[in-house]
Amino acid sequence: MRPDIGLSLPGLYKRFSIPCLQRSSSLFGQTLLHPHRFQSTLTNVTHLHSHIHPRHSEACLPFLSSTLDPLSRNFSTCPFPHRSPPSRRPTLRSRRSSHNFYFLEATTARIAQPSFARQLSSTARMTVPNGNSHPAMRKHKVTVVGSGNWGTTVAKLVAESTREHPEIFEEEVQMWVYEEKVTIPKDSPHYDASVGEEPQNLTSIINKYHENVKYLPKIALPSNVVANPSLQDAVKDASILVFNFPHDFIHGILKQMKGHILPYARGISCIKGVTVTDDKIELICEHIGDTLGIYCGALSGANIASEIANEEWCETTIAYNTPPCDIRTANGTLNGNGTSNGNTEHKDSRGQVSKTKLVPLPAEYPPLDHDEFYKLFSRPYFTVSMVSDVVGVSLGGALKNIVAIACGFVEGHGWNMTAKTAVMRRGMLEIIAFAREFFPETIQEKTLWEESAGWGDMIVSCTAARNWRYSKMAVERGVSVQEIERTELNGQKLQGISTSREVSSFLRAKGLEEHYPLFKAVELILDQKIKVEEIPNLFRK
Repeated sequence: MRPDIGLSLPGLYKRFSIPCLQRSSSLFGQTLLHPHRFQSTLTNVTHLHSHIHPRHSEACLPFLSSTLDPLSRNFSTCPFPHRSPPSRRPTLRSRRSSHNFYFLEATTARIAQPSFARQLSSTARMTVPNGNSHPAMRKHKVTVVGSGNWGTTVAKLVAESTREHPEIFEEEVQMWVYEEKVTIPKDSPHYDASVGEEPQNLTSIINKYHENVKYLPKIALPSNVVANPSLQDAVKDASILVFNFPHDFIHGILKQMKGHILPYARGISCIKGVTVTDDKIELICEHIGDTLGIYCGALSGANIASEIANEEWCETTIAYNTPPCDIRTANGTLNGNGTSNGNTEHKDSRGQVSKTKLVPLPAEYPPLDHDEFYKLFSRPYFTVSMVSDVVGVSLGGALKNIVAIACGFVEGHGWNMTAKTAVMRRGMLEIIAFAREFFPETIQEKTLWEESAGWGDMIVSCTAARNWRYSKMAVERGVSVQEIERTELNGQKLQGISTSREVSSFLRAKGLEEHYPLFKAVELILDQKIKVEEIPNLFRK
């Protein structure tokens, strides 16, 4: 829409015909860049407010705030200095409509002040028939915790989405970076001869050149990705936390975050693994949620970071069960007066009431449900499927890494595709058996058969991903996988190794190790207790 064309009154009516106006963007505000549209715009707004039904009234203020903000900025800094603003400025007055409620009272003199829209956005209240006031809309701040190959890729696509949906998210995306000294290679376009090979802070390099030269080289990052070496500062005031780091470091990182995040923050874990403590197995996302006192969903799928970073099409699955305390009514509020319904309970991965009592997401934020997370992660090159099966998505993403290592062993040994197919088939059967054994109340097996987080992730992990690639390399070179991890991964970790050890330890404690021969074989080969050619013997009865 051209900035010098005002939005018609029918267009405004159409805009306000949607009940959930908290999500409305500042489309109207985009038409106010020309100062001579001021009079007709105010006329439309004045006419409009007297026709809005009371049940939509609470939702109108954020929309009007976003409308007045560009108006006040452009009116105070007129882009056409050779023209004067209109000499007659109509007044937007408080008017009582047939529905007996007050909309807003402001004079154009105040609107012309740059501070007015900012003040309106943060402090304005709208009075509705029942006498309750509703705070102006706030936007979700997103922080990505982790900055490796996959973490930086996720920060890139999320930052693209926050720019695309300014009505829901703050544009800036914080990315926590474990600070380290990095030397920019000579073949990099960012190489500075005056600096030479002198090590520089990785965060400084990312923020200056918008590229993670160590973990995601030659991929341009959006300028709204801000690398932050302080974990506590990065997560401050973030209502959405995206976790993406090797799960070996989870305990230390969560310990640093505890007490420094919003109590009503919500999370998505991109970490593929499980945690085993006190003879108990936990999903990574649930461990995060219980440790931090928040709700956390899970993302997993047939995702190879380098391909996604290069915007090659792929798909993923996000599992998120909206907590009951966050569920909104048809008009976008939690209940009739826009406050929490008091239900802070939610079900855990075993179908029981969770020990973690949640703080409801405040009503002034846009809701956080499947629609919002879809908008945050979906890109033209990254197709997102939203489900509620957190167990299926989490276990599929974690346990397939063990199967991928087994496939690498088999291929490195020189066996053909039929052997790899046998490993994948038996691996999927063991994943399903594991889910049935330990999460019978909540597992939805169709997730593993139908979603990218199931068979899709299994296929790509066993044919192209790094757990497969480096275990294959280890057998071909005649060294341990741990040695390959040390020499080839630039400080990163193979999640399949730690997952294999934790799962095998858990199964031994339960006396069930023999029921999962493929999982057992991988651990024995990692510990160099058996050779690859002995794998078939473990399946003989």
